[in-house]
Amino acid sequence: MSKPRARNITVFSLLILGVFAALLSSVFIGSTSIPFAEAVRSIFAHGEYSDILWKIRIPRALSALLLGGALSLSGYLLQTFFHNPIAGPFVLGVSSGAKLTVALTMIAAFRYVHSVSSGIMVAAAFVGSLISLGFVLLVSRRMKRMSMLVVCGIMIGYICSAITDFAVTFARDSDIVNLHDWSKGTFSGMSMNDVLTIAVITAAAVLGTVFIVKPMSAYMLGESYAQSVGVNLKFLKVMLVVLSGLLSACVTAFAGPVSFVGIAVPHIVRLLLKTSKPSVMIPACFLAGSIFCMACDMIARTALSPTELSISTVTAVFGAPVVIGILVRRKRGEM
Repeated sequence: MSKPRARNITVFSLLILGVFAALLSSVFIGSTSIPFAEAVRSIFAHGEYSDILWKIRIPRALSALLLGGALSLSGYLLQTFFHNPIAGPFVLGVSSGAKLTVALTMIAAFRYVHSVSSGIMVAAAFVGSLISLGFVLLVSRRMKRMSMLVVCGIMIGYICSAITDFAVTFARDSDIVNLHDWSKGTFSGMSMNDVLTIAVITAAAVLGTVFIVKPMSAYMLGESYAQSVGVNLKFLKVMLVVLSGLLSACVTAFAGPVSFVGIAVPHIVRLLLKTSKPSVMIPACFLAGSIFCMACDMIARTALSPTELSISTVTAVFGAPVVIGILVRRKRGEM
């Protein structure tokens, strides 16, 4: 067995085990202490803690699993599109654009119809993601330096956040609490219906990503090479933008903006596997993103229990040092 193949098997085995371990820990560990035997019984039969497990912990753990994987994969697609390891939904302002349109939709819905469906939320977030990406793409055509592109993405994020904060001032007091919690990023309040919606959207986006694995592999070797082997670059670029936008929109619609996952996790996976091949990176990024977000969510809700931290606070603590490491290595010419 070749060394790269052995490494891949080892890393994927650890990732799969990590997903199961993080999922079980998220379900069994919380502010309410539940004996293991009683927790197992409450899952498979009606017990004292069935409501806590099935209405709170299990939906929250599954949503963190799916949305963490989606956000990590979205970051990898953006990094592939821009040929830049520090590109990501949060840094390029994609999450902030989705946050703006979702906040406006929520304010309008609460004011006039008093409710909003998850489908409308995802659609609004998707529109916001594409608008932000559109601005970034316009900037990228005029600027050759990727560092300036990242700066522009950050500025777009600040503008969207400022408009969001301004719009929230016109929301009713009863709605501001929900908007405030959501705007900081959280996996709380998820239901099994939400999980089902997230699973359908994420599965569709992942399936679309699988279909463009070969064109992505050629594109990563250069646009000239990709064209020489018959890759339709316009279609591929549209697919990368749409799929990354859909994945990040799904995350923002349900959990709010979550920082640094889309940048840090793909880079960590790339270092572990020592490859950037899409056929390997796509499933690995999804698994690693799931582990990362489930672990961060568990820390967010237990570290200062009963007070709960926002998920972005925890992901920033662990993700920001990785981004700094990327910048340092690029400065040294190691990447």
